[in-house]
Amino acid sequence: MRIVVVGQGAREHAFARNLSAHHEVIVTPGNAGMRADVEVSSLEAEALRPDLVVIGPEAPLVDGLADRLLASGINVLGPGAAGAQLEGSKAFLKQLCAEAKVPTAAFGVATSLGEGLELFDRFGPPYVIKTDGLAAGKGVLVTSDRAEAEEDLAAKLAGLSFGEAGTRVVIEEGMQGRELSVFALCNGRDFVLLPSARDYKRLGDGDRGPNTGGMGSISPVEDVSAAVLDEVGSSMIAPTLERLTALGIEYRGILYAGVMLTDSGPKLVEYNVRFGDPEAEVVLPRITGGLAEALMAAALGEQIPSLRVSDQSAITVVLAAAGYPENPERGATITGIEAARSLEGVFVFGAGVASRGGQPPDRQPPDRQGSDGHGSDRQSPVRDGELVTNGGRVLAVTGLGATLAEARSRAYRGVDLIDFDGLQYRRDIGS
Repeated sequence: MRIVVVGQGAREHAFARNLSAHHEVIVTPGNAGMRADVEVSSLEAEALRPDLVVIGPEAPLVDGLADRLLASGINVLGPGAAGAQLEGSKAFLKQLCAEAKVPTAAFGVATSLGEGLELFDRFGPPYVIKTDGLAAGKGVLVTSDRAEAEEDLAAKLAGLSFGEAGTRVVIEEGMQGRELSVFALCNGRDFVLLPSARDYKRLGDGDRGPNTGGMGSISPVEDVSAAVLDEVGSSMIAPTLERLTALGIEYRGILYAGVMLTDSGPKLVEYNVRFGDPEAEVVLPRITGGLAEALMAAALGEQIPSLRVSDQSAITVVLAAAGYPENPERGATITGIEAARSLEGVFVFGAGVASRGGQPPDRQPPDRQGSDGHGSDRQSPVRDGELVTNGGRVLAVTGLGATLAEARSRAYRGVDLIDFDGLQYRRDIGS
């Protein structure tokens, strides 16, 4: 099977590395840090003649890429633009939750400062302010400081923080508890739960500093029982798919539930319409078989076959650039990646990585009629030029081990071998 993974981050690298064990995989546009493992191309997905396209990031899903691929007769895993509203519009999400009776925080929608201040008064601290539209995982402020909340609200509504994405906001009642990331692979009617994970959002140790796209993750989550996961499936995922179906939306793809484990039970924080990042980097290495077949079945709306999941633990530590998340610096030389990859149980996934030496010209996809029927003229992955930082989150280093402690030890052993100017990371992931 020829699978094209759309995206350029560590999540897409993790997908591609897993799938390439048994299938031909091309990532578009990819990044230079992936090339040790997989082929990358800047050609559009349809030009690569795929059997299946897996769309990684949220923006192309919200923009309707899945709809366009389906209209061209290409199998695709990822919801159409209508289903992607679950992430593309927080207001749409919260209204659907109310209609489907999904347990979640009380909320209101504001398009003016006055409306927002009224909601602050109604819910009280901690104040939770979310951009309605996409904000690359950075559009949420949670604070008990009223002045900070009012300043954030004014900046978002004026379009200063996130442009049009922030000119309408959702303001919620604050929830207390531990967070959990739950992933469902959906075929439009039914779903199967994938391994769960826990994400570390704050920049600094001890959950200090600004919110980020994610500084690390663990899987499995040892303080979460199978009964809790079943409850998430029955109280959140199932009624959400039922409501989407009632609206005429057939959701085929990953549905990611960010869950707060409150004293009164699990409650939905938000949905994402794709795999989490960096959660993908701990969940996908634990899936040891059947992933491609499950993704294809979901894309076709067929019964999803079972996956083989390792009982090992995984921990990912994100290595971020200087200035992240506000103003990440680019162009710093990265060293030590190959040394880290040589360690037992260590994976290094490329995110914000470029090649100072430049990328070679794109190759046309290999001929399907090669002697092995699977593109026998495919060239090996390209290694060229010096790798440099090219984004906020630069690398994700994952350790896999028999226990959480062993996985953590391996991950940080890999981290210790990698260096670039301004490198920052958390030292308490999984501790």
